[in-house]
Amino acid sequence: MSGISGVSGVSPTAYLAPQGTGIQSVAGTAFGDALGSAIDGLSAAQQTSSQLTQQALSGDLSNIHDATIASSRAAVTLELVAAVRNKGVDAFTEIMRMQA
Repeated sequence: MSGISGVSGVSPTAYLAPQGTGIQSVAGTAFGDALGSAIDGLSAAQQTSSQLTQQALSGDLSNIHDATIASSRAAVTLELVAAVRNKGVDAFTEIMRMQA
């Protein structure tokens, strides 16, 4: 059997975020740069959520679903960034416990 054509060019370390999240591909970048990019994406998601919430409260938003989706996206992104940060701190703590 032959392999699936077109899959050979896919990098296993590449992460492609959905469009509009503000997160770029992080393949080949340092962890700090990737985390910084994720935090920038989180900030953008929170700003969008805040703007849509203000529009919904003032009655200027025609589709309330947009505000709900933006709010949920910001909350999930915050949880993801916090989980990655916690794993990084746990890994650092574990490394510091190792004996030389």
